[in-house]
Amino acid sequence: MGAFSAFGLALATATALLLLVWVIQLFNRQAGWVDVFWSASIGVIGLEYALAGDAPTTARFIMAVLALAWSLRLAGYLAKRMKDHGEDSRYAAARERWGKKADLYLLGFFIFQAIAAVVLAIPFLVIAYMDEGPSLVTGALAIVVWLVSVIGEGTADAQLKAFKARPENKGKVCRQGLWYYSRHPNYFFESLHWVAYVVLAIGASYWLATLISPVLMAFLLLKVSGVPTVEGKDAADKREGHDEYVRTTNAFIPWPPKR
Repeated sequence: MGAFSAFGLALATATALLLLVWVIQLFNRQAGWVDVFWSASIGVIGLEYALAGDAPTTARFIMAVLALAWSLRLAGYLAKRMKDHGEDSRYAAARERWGKKADLYLLGFFIFQAIAAVVLAIPFLVIAYMDEGPSLVTGALAIVVWLVSVIGEGTADAQLKAFKARPENKGKVCRQGLWYYSRHPNYFFESLHWVAYVVLAIGASYWLATLISPVLMAFLLLKVSGVPTVEGKDAADKREGHDEYVRTTNAFIPWPPKR
């Protein structure tokens, strides 16, 4: 299968999965499942590209394994959170804000998510059709970057979950573990994860195209769907110590806090 056909298949797959979630949420009003299926769709896209591509087997195998493992970890984490805590408050707030047009706007948002998934997966496409496989150095380095990012994100998620589980911390800012060095270490490691594929694709004809993923992910998390939703104008009223935390702690890259 050619690269363009594989790209079309990936877009159709992601769109079909997220449209299914949209239809289901019409009945159960649990739009938050889009986050779970969005994560899963990226892993599926990685597998599709690996099977369709003509790059050396080593390149496609490493890419598929890393993409699927990342996808399953994140989708599983989000599914567990949905099961324990229900729909993310962002979606309930959106429904209230959009009123009678909420379902139509959510449809547009879900389709946008499908497009975003395919765009973020561009490094998978580049790797699946590269002329030569990665060298031992670039392959090993890509795996190291992937391990650091996934372990870092998983650690940040676990630390925040443990903090919130203690009743005495209700309404307070988490400043423990990685959260002492960054206000959003999970977002940092999520963006770093995409750098692994940039490294793996070194030497590919369209290598520069792989840079779109870490840059786009960082932009979305910092400016669109991440930090702005957590650190809104009423955040200081909801979380004790918020203003001091913002003043002294980096928003993204882990670094010792200011004094």
